[in-house]
Amino acid sequence: MPKVLTDIDVADFRERLCAAAERLFAEQGLQSVTMRQLASELGVSPMTPYRYFHDKDEILAAIRAAAFERFTDTLEGARAQGVSLGEAYIAFALENPPTFKLMFDLNQPDISRYPALVGAIARSRGLFELWLRDMTADGPLDGDPDRIGTMFWAAAHGAVVLELAGKLPPGAALDLHRATTATLTRGLRP
Repeated sequence: MPKVLTDIDVADFRERLCAAAERLFAEQGLQSVTMRQLASELGVSPMTPYRYFHDKDEILAAIRAAAFERFTDTLEGARAQGVSLGEAYIAFALENPPTFKLMFDLNQPDISRYPALVGAIARSRGLFELWLRDMTADGPLDGDPDRIGTMFWAAAHGAVVLELAGKLPPGAALDLHRATTATLTRGLRP
């Protein structure tokens, strides 16, 4: 007779499966990891993961949603402490490279199938939009907040990607971000 699982049992297994999947996706790439391999990693039968997730894409969505939530928590903490969101963005990326890559290097074609991921991404964007509204509404910047946000995001993200790829020396992403921010801010002043 199959064991009756409590909500805590289900949540615990989902968490362990996601942790194993995140590690394996980061080490081997998404396409190289199979559901069978994930089951083996946890010492369960090959069909067990299917009791908790429909497929590998659903696992990826769960991992990405959790990553975006951690990311946004980090940014909210930085904002509350008066730390630049760009600097917090870079610090998160450099401290969590595999997680950062799963968040931004992968695209899931039908994201609407994963409401938790949609919500986590929206929460992250909402924080950036709030910051931009503060900066453009009687603040130090003048212009379209969406366009300004895209410029700052591209600059910070590009610097991080270059450092993670070894194209910039350690610490250069933060230095480049600070210089770029100062330049953009001067150019966007009213």
